[in-house]
Amino acid sequence: QVQLVESGGGSVQPGGSLRLSCAASGSIFSIDGARWYRQAPGKQRELVATLTSGGSTDYADSVKGRFTIPRDNTQNTVYLQMNSLKPEDTAVYSCNLAIRTAWNQRPPYDYWGQGTQVTVSL
Repeated sequence: QVQLVESGGGSVQPGGSLRLSCAASGSIFSIDGARWYRQAPGKQRELVATLTSGGSTDYADSVKGRFTIPRDNTQNTVYLQMNSLKPEDTAVYSCNLAIRTAWNQRPPYDYWGQGTQVTVSL
């Protein structure tokens, strides 16, 4: 059984920073990839950041240069570091991890966090 717990959301003023955490627990062999999504009210879900098993990253144009997606393998945790936040970054952020629970599990299974609210306003 694998569980993901997100944390780190909250309210911040424009220009501020937040770091979201997505911690996986349970029977984990490897985290093969990670994605952060966000969904603002009345808008479609948007893929914000991607981290591959090889360590490559990709970001939505709207967050390039401001967001990063670091990971801590020892803690089975993936982060979303958000800097220079703007009001348009306000959304519910959700993590999605591709996890193998055994060395020979192919493909990895997708797990989702519960979502965390980020609000950027004066």
